Order: sequence, then structure tokens, then C-alpha cells
Amino acid sequence: MLRLVQLKNSQGRRVVALVEEPSLTLLQNTTSIYELALEAIRQKTALKNLIKERLSPEKLEYDPIYKGESEWKLLPSFDHPGDPFACIVSGTGLTHKNSALNRQMMHQAGAPQAMTTPPTDSMRMYQWGVEGGNAAKGAIGTQPEWFYKGTAHLLRAHGEPLEIPTYGNDGGEEPEIAGVYVVDAAGNPYRVGFTTANEFSDHVMEKKNYLYLAPSKLRTCSIGPELVIDESFAGLRGTVKVIRNGETFWSSPINTGESNMAHSLANLEYHHFKYDIHRVPLQAHVHFFGADAFSFGSQLRLENGDIMEITWEGMGRPLRNPLKVAEGKEEWIGVREI
Repeated sequence: MLRLVQLKNSQGRRVVALVEEPSLTLLQNTTSIYELALEAIRQKTALKNLIKERLSPEKLEYDPIYKGESEWKLLPSFDHPGDPFACIVSGTGLTHKNSALNRQMMHQAGAPQAMTTPPTDSMRMYQWGVEGGNAAKGAIGTQPEWFYKGTAHLLRAHGEPLEIPTYGNDGGEEPEIAGVYVVDAAGNPYRVGFTTANEFSDHVMEKKNYLYLAPSKLRTCSIGPELVIDESFAGLRGTVKVIRNGETFWSSPINTGESNMAHSLANLEYHHFKYDIHRVPLQAHVHFFGADAFSFGSQLRLENGDIMEITWEGMGRPLRNPLKVAEGKEEWIGVREI
């Protein structure tokens, strides 16, 4: 499989490189995966063929970049470099059984009795996916939950902090895979690849009332360090960890992919791109596919400086991000009249 990273150095030079452990091989005349994908569409060639054509003799050592010890810095594994507003960041929830169970416990009073009381709307929606989320090829399946996170302004790279803002109640990792997409000049969506992702949400806010789900999602999130071009989404295994003071404080195995989800990939993609506003020519998309486990489900509250680590087999190096708690108090922002 082919794995790409996006980099920028201290002089502002931006490049794309192919991961060839322990090195990174730079691509010629390529400053973003977004433009690389559009060029492949224009040339009517496979993206992997264009990548191989553009390989240069210039190589960089991966380790110091990954560790943050180089003038080169990792960028998010995908973005819209010219216009962050033109990249929509969104996601689909209640795709994994464990996620639905955690949501059920979160939204039900008397958590120990949650499995014996009537199902919540969250569990009902998950069950709808089990029953109708894997329609035959070309058929339309059950609509999944969908949420908006923001634009590419909130994307963070490997090593960058994810922040609990002053108006937030909490912040916690959501270990996922995200699909990345471009829309061509004619309005046709194309999948570029998959990337390790931390969807990072405010679970305490959501727990107050499930109608707070929407604002709980309006937070920074991270993708990377690598974008995988030709990975199958049939089934992936991994591990999520919280590292505190240099030691693993909590960890859990995680599973994703179609064999572990209530919906097929095609159904999730259809229900995202059926909207005209998601097929605007030259638009970019980062879409999260849901989490199998997260530390808040184990009643763990993250602390300032904790490192969230997500590893998926076959998806390259782990994604790590420290938690940052914003200092100060929430401040009033007034709207001015013109």
C-alpha cells in the first residue's frame, strides 16, 4: 500500500512525501495531496500511478520529523491548502456497537440498569443500521447519524495539541478512521484514501443532554500522520492509549471497518454525498466513520498534558496528540452592528 505525508519546513516550503521506512521520498512539483488527487482525476489516471511518476531522488529521515526534532513539521494528512473554508469536516456516529452502548449508558439515568431498561434513541438508531445499513450494491440503505465538526481550520497534525476551550466542559479522544475526498470540477466525489483520526469531542457536554451532541463536536481534531491510498476498509484492528507522565494510564483494543460496523462504507458515503452542498466543485471533505471505544466510556477524565495515542494496523505510524486545557475563563463575545 502507499502511504503519504504532508510536510512544511521552517522556510515555508510545503511538500508531499511517500513513506518508505525509514525514509520519506519527496514528490516532485507536489505541495498538497488535494492538488495531487485533482491532477490524477484530470489526467484520468490512478492516483498511485501519478505518485510513482513524481517520485524524486530527494529523501528525508522520518524519525526526527515524527518526533518533532526536525525543521520539517508534519501537517494534517489532508487539507485544502488554498481555502480551509472549502474543506468540510464531518462524521457519522453510532456505527459501532460499543459506541452505541456507551452512548446508551451516557444518556440513560441509572447506568448499571441501562441494559435492562428501554433502549434510547441512540440504540434504536444503531439497530436501524444493523437492519438496513448494508443494502445491496447500488441500493440505498438506512440513513445513519451525521454530524458537522467544522472546516479545515480545526484540523491538527500529529504532535499538535487538541484543546479543551474555556467554554468546554471536557475533552476526550475518539479513535477512528477518516475518509478523505475531493469533488471534481463536474461535481463528482472521489475517495482519496483513509487516515488515522482522533475525532476528539466534549463527552461531558454531550452527557448533560443528547441534544448537546452538535456543540460537543465543535472542537479541534487530528488526522495523520499518514494518508493510506489503497487500504481496504473491510476490517481494521488497533489500539488506543492515554499516556500520563510517560506511562500508559489506560488502553483498549479497537476495531473498525465494515466487518465491525452497522453500515457499509458505500452507504455512509452515499448519505454524505447525496446532499448537493457536499458536491460543490473542487470541495474537499474529511469524514470520520465512528469509534469503537474511548476512555470516557471507562469513566476516565483526561488531564492537561495527557497524550492520546491511536494506532491502526496497516495505517502507518501512530497518531499522538497531547491534551491542552485552555487557560482563563469563558469571555463574552458580542455581535457588532454595522
